[in-house]
Amino acid sequence: MYFAALLARTEDGWEASDTELDDVETLSDLADLAREAAADGADDTVLVLVEQEDAWFGVVRVDGEEDPRVFVSNAAVAARSSYGAMLTDELLGHDEEDELDTLDLDGTEDGYEEGTAEAAQSAGADGAADVLDAPDADDPPSDGAVPAGPLGESAILADLGVSERRLLALDGDALVTIADALGAAEVLEAVR
Repeated sequence: MYFAALLARTEDGWEASDTELDDVETLSDLADLAREAAADGADDTVLVLVEQEDAWFGVVRVDGEEDPRVFVSNAAVAARSSYGAMLTDELLGHDEEDELDTLDLDGTEDGYEEGTAEAAQSAGADGAADVLDAPDADDPPSDGAVPAGPLGESAILADLGVSERRLLALDGDALVTIADALGAAEVLEAVR
């Protein structure tokens, strides 16, 4: 079972409203829904908080007309649900066209970097070569696989009082903890 709420920041604090996500099919739809909830105009910060029981939670932050920012607590679990899949697909850059052939015109797979073949060849039979730099932890895997664990912008709420470290450590009643840190626990509880 899902729970979704919108938290809109106003001059007087946070206003909460529960929301149905039945008509939301894309992140763009979700961002439009959040912008409609902005009380004082298009420049307000609106948070969309989504959770599926205690399995995963997601935060979508919309600041005015800027692109939405997204964090998902457990991408592999979220990807198995409709709303979680919408968020993880967006973070991983999946779309319908990705279902087509992933070969570039030069016959290599997308994400194949020049120099990789040369590095592999120079490794020799024993495989002793310098290890290529691993991708940043906040970057999605280049092969499009859904990673186990958090995905997205883990510092999404840092300027609102929820540090990256704290957000990454949340589980269970994560939305309550987030709302409490924002000073919005009572308004969130009213719509729960």
